[in-house]
Amino acid sequence: MPWPPEIRRTPSRFRNPIGKYKIHRGPACIHCGQCADLCPMGVHRRLGKKMLAPKDELCLGPSCASREFYCIDRCPQAALRMIINPNLQALKDYRWPADLLLSTWRQAETGEVPYADLEYRVGHSGGGFDRLRLRLPAQEDMSSSLSEKEEEVSTTIVLNRRADGRPQVRIGVPFYGGGMSFGSVSINTMLSRARAAEAWDTFTCTGEGGFPEPLRRYDDHMITQVATGLFGVREETIQRVRLVEFKYAQGAKPGLGGHLLGDKVTPAVARMREAVAGSSLFSPFPFHSVYSVEDHKKHIDWIKEVNTRCLVAVKVSTPTDVDMVAVGSYYAGAHIIHLDGSYGGTGAAPDIAKKNIAMPIEYAIPKVHRFLLEEGIRDQVTLIASGGIRTAYDIAKVIALGADGVVVGTADLVALECIRCRNCESGQGCPRGIATTDPELSNLVDVEWGSQRIINLYAAWRKQLVALLQLWGLKSIGELVGRTDLLMHLDYHRGELRDDDIRPFLLRGNGQRGL
Repeated sequence: MPWPPEIRRTPSRFRNPIGKYKIHRGPACIHCGQCADLCPMGVHRRLGKKMLAPKDELCLGPSCASREFYCIDRCPQAALRMIINPNLQALKDYRWPADLLLSTWRQAETGEVPYADLEYRVGHSGGGFDRLRLRLPAQEDMSSSLSEKEEEVSTTIVLNRRADGRPQVRIGVPFYGGGMSFGSVSINTMLSRARAAEAWDTFTCTGEGGFPEPLRRYDDHMITQVATGLFGVREETIQRVRLVEFKYAQGAKPGLGGHLLGDKVTPAVARMREAVAGSSLFSPFPFHSVYSVEDHKKHIDWIKEVNTRCLVAVKVSTPTDVDMVAVGSYYAGAHIIHLDGSYGGTGAAPDIAKKNIAMPIEYAIPKVHRFLLEEGIRDQVTLIASGGIRTAYDIAKVIALGADGVVVGTADLVALECIRCRNCESGQGCPRGIATTDPELSNLVDVEWGSQRIINLYAAWRKQLVALLQLWGLKSIGELVGRTDLLMHLDYHRGELRDDDIRPFLLRGNGQRGL
């Protein structure tokens, strides 16, 4: 399979996609078609002698006003008007505000950094990664900061550093897909993620819901998860994969375990989990067979005995002693320590847990990184972090804080046009066919369309990461690990705040006209 994978434009699957702006064509319009002739974005279209309804989602917004093709000023009848789309007021997730949803959809459609009037770096939560900024050269110095060609900058990370005779698995991008089980999401969503993981030579995870047969062809890019409920855990699937993950806790609901309510437990889901259709399923917390590092080691030894070539990841949340947990996991034999913070989770995760339990991930990562360094074992373990990773900027921040790579989840769903309505666990789930077990709703997501959207999003992220490394004069993503000097926290920063938008740099490099 060619690498990097091909980017193919993959528009919205809906007839009326959501855009940031609305273009109103007033009654004064004489259907002269001048706007259609001018607009390079394709907002205006003419059919015969009639103008069609504008394709608002393609509009550049107010930044277009300085261009010669600005339709509002050039309309001879002054019949056009631009406003902010009032429907955006319904999108009130502060971690995923409207701009971030729209810019992610744009990246999933085109594989490129979004246009000028969309925020693509941070949300409006006021905390977490939204309070961190990247330290970059001044905008006017960005071109001169280009020190390496794109193909000479490496984004590869190694997942096995233990030199224990097991394969030294590498992935081409510093991220892989987090666990989302069959039942919490549809089989088409899982297949879309698996195909994208294969294309980018990385992984995605089954979550705690078994290993559906259609995923078999992606064995080399699947992580099978073993969690406290042991739903769908079979030695046969453990033997097939290259990476097995123990989930001890989930950052979005630490101390609570997992749950799948009865409405989503269809006969197919029940068969996979060896449960009863219609019955709610709960994963306990914690593993009741693990109360010490020695117990933990027995678990990992079991997996290593069943599959003599696989790597083992251990997923934990971020209690205050997470550094001790990480060291214990290393000595128990884990190849990957996966810290899961509280900013992630689907709509099924209760807010009371997400907002009030465990340490914020941006504090946990450097704490664990430093402790592993002090213990002299940092170079023998791969540190991965997750929990609300939404953008390429979030990925860069997490790695600069001390992780080797990240796990993403919700961003994949947003690429499939999730609107964060938080109905993931209601009834049979998502009206957009993403987090559902309803067969009819599942078919709303075509697997080829879905996988290409995620491939495109990953491509846009990689471009941004490579550009950031170039601007910092780094040759590999590994050189960014622990470089907290390249970050600034808004709570402690004094003086002028430098813009960390790399869009002008990227657009110049692409030879685009600021689109």
